[in-house]
Amino acid sequence: MKSKISLITIVTDDVLKMKNFYREVIGFNIEGDSEQNVEFESEGVRFSICSRQIMSDITGGHPSFKEGKMGQSFELAFPCDTPEEVENSYKEIIQKGAVPIKEPTQMPWGQTTAFFADPDGNIHEIFC
Repeated sequence: MKSKISLITIVTDDVLKMKNFYREVIGFNIEGDSEQNVEFESEGVRFSICSRQIMSDITGGHPSFKEGKMGQSFELAFPCDTPEEVENSYKEIIQKGAVPIKEPTQMPWGQTTAFFADPDGNIHEIFC
């Protein structure tokens, strides 16, 4: 095994809702789509949404994929070039339906960061 991540998959009970969020709010283009799994175009690492039921089925019913588990097992971080781009991106995705968590803030280490949540409650960041 290589110490390299080549795919990030969000497991959810509502593939359609999450697919629409990541396509319409965040702006990912869809590369492959089925009722239970969606893969988005993403430079550097593959990114997908998969139904909790499929993950349970392919892992022999492992308890990690029990129905109803929600939110914050991971974080995605979206880069920007300037603090203004962080501000504008944050405003745009909030207007489109992302849940506001923390407005753009200058962090003690010099990075400008904002936080938002997707429909399952996963908190992600925008930064520069």
